[in-house]
Amino acid sequence: MEIRPCIDIHDGRVKQIVGGSLSDQGAVENFISEKDAAYYASIYRDMELSGGHVIILNRAGTAEYEASMEMAKKAFTAYPGGLQAGGGINPDNAQGFLGMGASAVIVTSYVFRDGRVDMDRLKAMSAAVGRERLVLDLSCRRKAGEGLYVVTDRWQKYTDEKLGTGLLERLEEYAGEYLVHAADVEGKAAGIDEEALRILGEYEGLPVTYAGGVHEYEDIEIIKDIGKGRVNVTVGSALSLFGGKLKLEKLKDMCKK
Repeated sequence: MEIRPCIDIHDGRVKQIVGGSLSDQGAVENFISEKDAAYYASIYRDMELSGGHVIILNRAGTAEYEASMEMAKKAFTAYPGGLQAGGGINPDNAQGFLGMGASAVIVTSYVFRDGRVDMDRLKAMSAAVGRERLVLDLSCRRKAGEGLYVVTDRWQKYTDEKLGTGLLERLEEYAGEYLVHAADVEGKAAGIDEEALRILGEYEGLPVTYAGGVHEYEDIEIIKDIGKGRVNVTVGSALSLFGGKLKLEKLKDMCKK
């Protein structure tokens, strides 16, 4: 089990937001940093934390996305090969992110169409960067009484793909790892999604990183237990780096034990 660092960028600033609140009109913001992305990337580099992600939260094709892209470049320059890139990525622009210094690209919306995984798009995305440099983001939200379903378009659009080991096993041929934000609790620092963790803990294939709701050190032990030591974790709003109370150094040590 590893701690995976994160840098979320919105409107050209490093921020922490409530995940489910994100839209073209803005988002509920927990934290807006006065530091740039290079500052955080340098901390992660010096702590030898790899496999983290830089996520551009703006919609691709907007001026805000371009401003966030410029901020993201600073992170990849500060920590080349140490961070994954996500947000608006497709086969046409993926190599550009890798050329900036991203270790891999994270994709959700591009590989979904009409509520289902579009296998042609998935294969094209995998071929564009190579399986080992593709991270599939299968972030999820709950449908009342039906379980957890993958969501796209910045966590606002439900797909018909239910999160489960069957889905993870079906797609693993085309990716190197998975990232799963529990979007219902993302950014709230008020408790983890144990149902999502149980699903991820049952899966024994590719590396998986869970994000969402960590707010106490004890949450790490819960994730380790439910995830059977196989699930990595990302902590955002609860980190002291982003205005919270949890120390990254302690989280790193807890995950290693």
